[in-house]
Amino acid sequence: MFIDKTDIYVKAGNGGNGCVSFRREKYVAKGGPDGGDGGRGGDVVFVADKDMRTLLDFRYKRKYAAGDGQNGTGNFKTGKRGEDVVITVPAGTVIKEAESGRILCDMYSDSERKVILRGGNAGKGNARFATATRQAPNFAQGGGAGREMELQLELKTIADVGLIGFPNVGKSTILSVVTKARPKIANYHFTTLAPNLGVCGVDGYSFIIADIPGLIEGAHQGAGLGHDFLRHIERTRMLLHVVDISGCEGRDPVEDYDIINRELSQYSPALSALPRLIVANKCELPGAQENIKRLREHTGREVFEVSAAANKGFLPLLRQTAAILKTLPLPEPIMPDEIYTPREDSQAFEIYRDGEVYVVAGPYVDRLLLRVNLDDPDSFKYFQRQLREKGIIDALKAAGAGEGSVISMGDLEFDYVE
Repeated sequence: MFIDKTDIYVKAGNGGNGCVSFRREKYVAKGGPDGGDGGRGGDVVFVADKDMRTLLDFRYKRKYAAGDGQNGTGNFKTGKRGEDVVITVPAGTVIKEAESGRILCDMYSDSERKVILRGGNAGKGNARFATATRQAPNFAQGGGAGREMELQLELKTIADVGLIGFPNVGKSTILSVVTKARPKIANYHFTTLAPNLGVCGVDGYSFIIADIPGLIEGAHQGAGLGHDFLRHIERTRMLLHVVDISGCEGRDPVEDYDIINRELSQYSPALSALPRLIVANKCELPGAQENIKRLREHTGREVFEVSAAANKGFLPLLRQTAAILKTLPLPEPIMPDEIYTPREDSQAFEIYRDGEVYVVAGPYVDRLLLRVNLDDPDSFKYFQRQLREKGIIDALKAAGAGEGSVISMGDLEFDYVE
């Protein structure tokens, strides 16, 4: 089964907590702090694989989570880093944020590796908070929470040449003749239900051809298999427009040619502007030569006569295709909507009112509450200083908090005092 679009959930690992520990030495009742740092959380990493052709694997597994970092321990021992979760996708997969549709990256090249979410920061052990005036800190820093995100994966096939045309005009047969690909071939519409790729070689030059399911009128609006597969020729450098020149199904090849052109221009002007060769297939059938003459007069362009069934007429077509490709630049990866830097937004907080209570919430607040011990005077002073330095006190004043207002932070609730 071919799957080229799916949504998945990913989560980076949480950072390990720092440790509160003190040395235990003979004749020393309470030595200095020796709490080690936690380990950093694992990252969410994507890797492109050119041999992978579909997103089918993600139909059965949609949730991916990196490992959490281990907590630090005494004797200055740092916790083990969380294991990365590595997700392999086909080369050509575009990764988007599902909610906004924002493009994060394009996994364009084989073996390309991209970090989408960084693991949570490691918490610091109490040894890090020792100062000349605070020699026995009884608190440590909690590890940062790993970010999570819903992602949309969209596969856009990477090929040099795209075969386009109505259903049953012989595109799959042409692909099987000029390459070693073996797509399903039958005498009915929409035999091809997934893009097929093949490598073609002519005079020592090779290129990749993509055969997509046939287009019909209204494809740019999703009719037939429309939008589902037009994306697979967006990366091609040129197109081979195949028409059934015999008209054996009662269709007019000239009219068919115009319909496909119109659908391409309405779907994507850039796609419509690609270099294109006209391929008249089934030229051995009755009525073909008359239609070839009409199509040449209508378009004013060269029409390549081929017979996929008889394997005739392909060498001039392939040589002309190779000559055009040699003059065209290689396609560029799709650029992200903005420069995306995976990072933990650990400094963020928000303030809102819940009745008469001012609620302070966010990643930074969660981290701060994990690292303090409010029963310890030094830790309490550190807590107060962090509220001032990070602007939480000023933000509370701006929100209307004053003497006696009730402030809520996580499970902690206290009165505001000037």
